[in-house]
Amino acid sequence: MIEILHQDDDLIAVNKPAGLAVHRSKMVGNAEEFLIDLLREQLGGTVYLAHRLDRATSGVLLIARSSEIAAALGEQFMGRSVRKQYLAVVRGWPEPEEGVIDYALPGSRETGPRREASTRYRRLATIEVPIELGRYPQQRYALVLAEPETGRFRQIRKHLAHIHHPVIGDCQHGRGDHNRLYKQYFGCHRMLLHAQQLRFAHPLDGRPMSIDAPLDREYTNLLTRFGWSMPMLDDAVSDMTTALTDGQPTDESRAS
Repeated sequence: MIEILHQDDDLIAVNKPAGLAVHRSKMVGNAEEFLIDLLREQLGGTVYLAHRLDRATSGVLLIARSSEIAAALGEQFMGRSVRKQYLAVVRGWPEPEEGVIDYALPGSRETGPRREASTRYRRLATIEVPIELGRYPQQRYALVLAEPETGRFRQIRKHLAHIHHPVIGDCQHGRGDHNRLYKQYFGCHRMLLHAQQLRFAHPLDGRPMSIDAPLDREYTNLLTRFGWSMPMLDDAVSDMTTALTDGQPTDESRAS
C-alpha cells in the first residue's frame, strides 16, 4: 500500500518508498513493480506522473488526476517555482556548512550538452564513528539539507559527489566501501536521500501547498542511532526554509 500524503479531486501526493521504480523504463533494469501501476490499482483509476524521483530515492511524489493537471504541474517544475527539499546522509563534513554548488550537468541522463545546475545545501548535523576504513581509524558523516534550484538528472547526487561528499548508498556516484560499511555496521541497505518537502501552487486555484513526507523506519533508526533528533532537525529545516524564501529571487528576476 502506497502512503498517501495528500489527496483531492485534482492531485495526489504520495510518499514513494526507496527502491521502488516510479514507472517502466530502460533505467530501472529488472524492476518488477512500479509505483504508478500500484497506485492505479490502489485508487482504481487512471493517474499521471507530474514529475519523477530516482528509484533509490524516497519521499514526496506528485501524481495528477488528469493530463491537464499533470501538464500544469509540469510547467511549475520547468519554471522553477516548485521548492524541493531533500535530506541526505553524506560522507565527510561539508565545508562551508552552507553554500551553493554551481556545476553544469547534462540536461538528460548522461549525454547531451551541459546546462547550468545549482543546488543549495546546509549541513544539519555531524558524527564521527570509531570504525576503521582504509587509512582512517574513524569515519565522518553528515546530515545535509539540499534544495536543488534546477532539475537536472540525478542533480543532488552528482553535485554532492562533485564536492567529495557523496550520498551514502549511492551505487552510481558514491563510495562502495562506505556503502558496505553502512550495511555491515548499521543495517542500512538503502540510499540515504529523501525528498522531504515540496512547496508549490495548487494547479486549480493557485493556493499555496506544502507537503512533507516522513522518513521510513530504516532512515529514522539511523538518525536515532547517530543522536540526530527530529526536533533539532525540524528547527534547522525551518530556518533554512525561511532563509531561502527570504533570499529567493522571483521568477521575473530570474529571467532578467
